[in-house]
Amino acid sequence: MELFTKVATPETSFKINYTKNLAFFGSCFADNISAQFASRKFHTLANPFGTVYNPVSMARQIKAIASGKVFGEDDVFQDTRSDKLWHSFDAHSSLSASSREECIEKLNAGSAKASEFLQKADIAFITLGTAFVFFLKSTGDAVSNCHRQDPSLFERRMIPVEEAAQALESIVADLRRIHADIQVVFTVSPLRHMGDGAHGNSLSKATLLLAANKTGAEYFPSYEIVMDELRDYRFYDSDMVHLSKTAEEYIFERMVDTYCDEATRTNIARVEKFLKGAHHRVADPKSPESAAFAKRNCTLALELERDIPGLNLDKERQYFEKMGI
Repeated sequence: MELFTKVATPETSFKINYTKNLAFFGSCFADNISAQFASRKFHTLANPFGTVYNPVSMARQIKAIASGKVFGEDDVFQDTRSDKLWHSFDAHSSLSASSREECIEKLNAGSAKASEFLQKADIAFITLGTAFVFFLKSTGDAVSNCHRQDPSLFERRMIPVEEAAQALESIVADLRRIHADIQVVFTVSPLRHMGDGAHGNSLSKATLLLAANKTGAEYFPSYEIVMDELRDYRFYDSDMVHLSKTAEEYIFERMVDTYCDEATRTNIARVEKFLKGAHHRVADPKSPESAAFAKRNCTLALELERDIPGLNLDKERQYFEKMGI
């Protein structure tokens, strides 16, 4: 007996394994899913300019990376009203700093790191959160983060489907300027933006879905999986907006089923089992038992690296080698 509707996922022309480099851009859902891959030792890059929710700001960030933009004094400002920090409207507050120089340095470091990774990236997952965009009135530019500045400085509006689609096409074009063979997959975040009201959130998500469809690029149905398969508040966090860990892990599993072949799925299970054992708490690191434990795990790490091309367990091996001294 089928008790829920299972959402079909796309047939893909490419597969993910441990030799692939995976880039993630977008909302906090992108951060969460990239963390699922990273925790299993995949090679990942996630949001070099911090979390970004709308397609226009995301396109602006990726264009800066593709064009090799060098950030300077005109790209940052100081919040003179409260924290006195330096910020950029193109980046999340995680790149803010106490001095102009440090803020600029963070922006350029993030861009350089992203450029280096994307030159060898195989797949980019683009997670779209909202079609509502803040525009700075003085320039007309979309902003990634308002940094709690005076609301009168901004115009906020929901962009139409055509404008969203243009932004997504720009993202694809700029990613392929960096690496011509990169695969691009769009998905719409299932996290609701209830500040816009239930109807406003639905219109926003519909705009993103239509825009992604217009590009003709590959689409993974994260939004649909949550709406149709996980339509129960037990799959949400306590705020009833963000997803629970169970829901995030379920979507990760659906992505693995879609993009990984049977051999890679087996390898993921092997890596998970190793990491679970490797993270076992050691009561006395200097005991003979701990030394044997460390030696056993070093040997297992080497076996996994030999069996699974692209897997890197340097961090774990160094830890156990130090423990076994």
